[in-house]
Amino acid sequence: MNAIVWIAAVSLAAWLWLLLAQGLFWRTDVRLPPRADPGDWPSVCVVVPARDESTVLPYSLPSLLVQDYPGRAEVFLIDDGSSDGTGDLARDLAERHGGLPLTVASPGEPPAGWTGKLWAVRHGISLAQARAPEYLLLTDADIVHAPDSLRELVAAAHTGGFDLVSQMARLRVESVWERLVVPAFVYFFAQLYPFRWIAVRGSRTAAAAGGCVLLRTEAAERARIPDAIRQAVIDDVALARAVKRSGGHIWLGLADRVDSVRPYPRLHDLWRMVSRSAYAQLRHNPLLLAGTVLGLILVYVVPSAALVAGLVTGNVAAVVIGGLAKLVMTATYVPMLRYYRQPTWLAVLLPVTASLYLLMTVDSAVQHYRGRGAAWKGRTYARPDAAFDEQ
Repeated sequence: MNAIVWIAAVSLAAWLWLLLAQGLFWRTDVRLPPRADPGDWPSVCVVVPARDESTVLPYSLPSLLVQDYPGRAEVFLIDDGSSDGTGDLARDLAERHGGLPLTVASPGEPPAGWTGKLWAVRHGISLAQARAPEYLLLTDADIVHAPDSLRELVAAAHTGGFDLVSQMARLRVESVWERLVVPAFVYFFAQLYPFRWIAVRGSRTAAAAGGCVLLRTEAAERARIPDAIRQAVIDDVALARAVKRSGGHIWLGLADRVDSVRPYPRLHDLWRMVSRSAYAQLRHNPLLLAGTVLGLILVYVVPSAALVAGLVTGNVAAVVIGGLAKLVMTATYVPMLRYYRQPTWLAVLLPVTASLYLLMTVDSAVQHYRGRGAAWKGRTYARPDAAFDEQ
């Protein structure tokens, strides 16, 4: 057996392990767990950090204001230094739509050691504490909620005894680049953080989706949220880790009726979204970066390369082994494409998408060592994520 066959065999072994031993990450049936009405519905404060969100706020904020929630609830929109009239627009939307009470406030510029979003979240939680809510809903300004979203989240948390319930909002997939990149983003996330493992008490796997996080106030105080994760760029994962390590029971799954309306029409937009935090995910470790690059090549590029090389040279073993690895890879991606209502033939392009993510990750490291760190909406963080050091 020549080198390409051996490498292809390692790739196939990796895919068989991912298929069978990585928490069934490829399945998309992890949705809100069974739930029952609490009877006496607890109070909830919704905290929405917003910076220059005037284009998406007309879709997202009304969906929160008109929540059909039987208990006491109100919304706090924290205008994080917007220059596009986000705060004024929020007040105008509240006057037009009515519904839940809305408070619009601004925390000022974040002090050193805080990301802008978490400084805004801290301000929102501080305002909410005056209402003594039992739960906090942390949701982004681009997230549209179905009218019963809050009711369903609270019922799930109450029934399952969860301190944190998070839903991975369905991201927008309209442009060509969104169709190619976005479903893979969630697929890779689930591969890193298998949803089934997250809900297991005592497991080390912890993650949340920052667009929709229902958090028990007591658990937030116990985990010192958000102060304990104040420097985290990947704040949702850091939040979930802090809650779980403080003894909290957490859950994460895919959403049916919680959607992001933020557009990423160009490759540049998606590239920036991924690269701003990819190297932080690797703890700014060059060895982890090298291992990730080699791993992506081995797992996603080698099967197609072995298949083509085998066809060209007539190497039957390379064709069979490379073809089997590619078949497993393609089959595991199909459920995510179906969840996103995309044609299943896009699964054959997963190696191309994985190669793009490889380049985005390398670019993230390059930007870090150039001192540019994570840049988002006019702010740059020289060291994108210290959460791993603090946890």
